[in-house]
Amino acid sequence: RQRALLLGLLLAAWEASWGQLRYSVPEEMPKGSFVGDVAEDLGLQLPELRDRGVRLLDKGRTQYFAIHGKTGHLVTAERIDREQLCRLVEKCVLRCELIVEGQMQVYGIDVEIIDINDNAPSFRQAEKDLRLIETTAPGARFPLAEAHDPDSGRNSLQSYELSGDEHFSLAVQAGPGGDQRPELVLAKALDREEAAFHDLVLRAMDGGDPARTGTARIRVTVLDANDNAPVFSQAEYTVRVPEDVPVGSTLVTVTATDADEGLNGQVKYSLHKISDQGSELFYLDSETGEITLKENLDFEEISSHELEVQAHDGGELFDTAKVEISVRDVNDNAPELTVSSAVGAISEDAPAGTVVALLHVQDRDSGANGEVRCSLDGDVPFRMEKSFEDYYRVVTARELDREQVSEYNLTARAADGGSPPLQSSAVLSLRVLDVNDNAPVFAQERYSAWLAENNLAGALVLRVLATDADWGQNARVRYRLWEGRVRGAALSSYFTVNALSGTIMLKEALDFEDTRTFSLAVEATDGGGLVAHCKVDVELLDVNDNPPEI
Repeated sequence: RQRALLLGLLLAAWEASWGQLRYSVPEEMPKGSFVGDVAEDLGLQLPELRDRGVRLLDKGRTQYFAIHGKTGHLVTAERIDREQLCRLVEKCVLRCELIVEGQMQVYGIDVEIIDINDNAPSFRQAEKDLRLIETTAPGARFPLAEAHDPDSGRNSLQSYELSGDEHFSLAVQAGPGGDQRPELVLAKALDREEAAFHDLVLRAMDGGDPARTGTARIRVTVLDANDNAPVFSQAEYTVRVPEDVPVGSTLVTVTATDADEGLNGQVKYSLHKISDQGSELFYLDSETGEITLKENLDFEEISSHELEVQAHDGGELFDTAKVEISVRDVNDNAPELTVSSAVGAISEDAPAGTVVALLHVQDRDSGANGEVRCSLDGDVPFRMEKSFEDYYRVVTARELDREQVSEYNLTARAADGGSPPLQSSAVLSLRVLDVNDNAPVFAQERYSAWLAENNLAGALVLRVLATDADWGQNARVRYRLWEGRVRGAALSSYFTVNALSGTIMLKEALDFEDTRTFSLAVEATDGGGLVAHCKVDVELLDVNDNPPEI
């Protein structure tokens, strides 16, 4: 022992000469416990130690060590728990630095924290219940919970032992990391009529001196032999329901029977395999086997559901049956009719077959419920044509006439094949643009006027009127006189017509004795260049403006 101490001192002196000190101290030592004689190992006298200024810096957040000012010893500043500091580390070393300011020298100090046996092995579950059927074959193994000991080395968990009953023994298997895994082994056949329960004690021991132990209690309950499993009346249940079946309805009832008596013959049902959506839709009564609807079905989302139902008896034997629930479509979705593209106006001379709108229609139902027919309401000069897949075109069926109908509000309707059919509609507003396809029309083809002679210039003769069925510029009518002559003089020298109103007036006084009748031709022209003509007959009336001549 003295030789080992001498070697340790020589090693510390040699390491001190290189600026490194190494010590060790057991964990859980009280505050102020001796760790090492720093002054001696560094060759410093106590007065020098005080005069030169010595500071100790710990590497971590907590100051675990201090320098005793009177003795020059390195001592603990806190109680040190190795398991808290180095939970998963085999060798626990704390590092600090000693600064001698007078020498401008820094020394590293490594302190190894030595484990002591301050923790006993413990089980996470102090009690375990194990249920075994009495027909379990000897040699059967059952894994047990492992004990945990935070200490290291020999102080950690070393062995297990089992006490309590000759029917069971203990086997310990080595895990991949070298850990010990206890297993309960059935050494002797069970007999429930002889003993319904077996109480065992599993003890875990570490290698400390003295050794520490932890225990877990195991109660083995022997179950009555259940030699008949439940049996479903059908291996597969198939049911077909409409998607509008009310919530709360019973869709199907599964039934299983067990030939055993008592608890072993009591059957309970559970859903063994079901999708997340299925678990939100269906409820299985564990007592009756009734499968009822919890939420509304939707054929358009999922058209069939497959479940696996298990029937368990009291001895945990079971049978499995498959349940297929097919959802039948009902006509619960009206067609969706949308206007993909449309024009707001069309010329009245557009040829038949001109496209004015593109519609898209879809119905989420299936079969006849999803077959859609499209049509236009009323007797209109338009029709619907299939374009591509679910698209339809609205086209002109014949040429349009703005003068008869200047604007259309077309109602497109989509109806499915359900009973009764569901439908939707969309309204298309379409203006008919005018083209100049109508000439002016006079109210009369021939006008007659009687006028006393000698009327002053500007006197009103009469007013002609022509109308045009077109619209806008095409319907604006202007009037003019056709050139004609009477007695060698131009008619325009006698008469004038207002281009906008059609009013005919005198340009000078007329003389009955000179000319008794005038025949005028008036032309009406619209804004598109189409014309019409009418005749105006003017007859002068004589007045007594001449004395007799003898």
